[in-house]
Amino acid sequence: MCGRFTLTLDPGKLQTMLDLGPFVHIIQPRYNIAPSQPVAIVKDAAKRAVELYRWGLVPSWADDLTIGNRLINARAETAHEKPSFRGAFKYRRCLILADGFYEWQAAHKGAPKKPFLFKLKNESPFTFAGLYEHKQLPEGGELHTCTILTCEPNDLVRDVHNRMPVMLDENTRWAWLEPGVDQMTLREMLAPYPAEAMKCFPVSRAVNTPDNDRPEVVEPVSG
Repeated sequence: MCGRFTLTLDPGKLQTMLDLGPFVHIIQPRYNIAPSQPVAIVKDAAKRAVELYRWGLVPSWADDLTIGNRLINARAETAHEKPSFRGAFKYRRCLILADGFYEWQAAHKGAPKKPFLFKLKNESPFTFAGLYEHKQLPEGGELHTCTILTCEPNDLVRDVHNRMPVMLDENTRWAWLEPGVDQMTLREMLAPYPAEAMKCFPVSRAVNTPDNDRPEVVEPVSG
């Protein structure tokens, strides 16, 4: 799964490096983004405008809004057929902006799990494959939510965790947003990112607490 990630770059650099459209100024550097918090997404390949959606997808038909707490991730292998995700997979795909993500390695029995931060070797930002939904609220207004697709891990992530987020690069990210793409083509995009382009290192267990959203949590620590 993907339960925490980062987006630490200056918004101006982020806009240039990912060739984004307007509203990048709404992004602030984040070092420990957690479920239920706002995340930066792009829904339109032409406009490439950045919007903030809550992390944890709430389907339009759901009566219980807390379902979003359980739908922070969607499995790439089955999202196209699951009731919670299949409509969004067909019509409401998005990119979720990031420059790192955390996974936790299981330790010996009784010992706390060890967090690792995964990034690209060249420190560039990237985009997760995501899905989004709009939910009309009984009291009025609309709830905007999203989820991150996950896939089998590459060789680097496999040593830490049995899943990883789907990372789309410049060759696939904008095609992911195009309407009318057939499902088989979409599913082929949802592959593990090349391990040789990535790096990882252990970080402090301070990242376990969402309130610890500061630069220190992304610093490497001794194993």
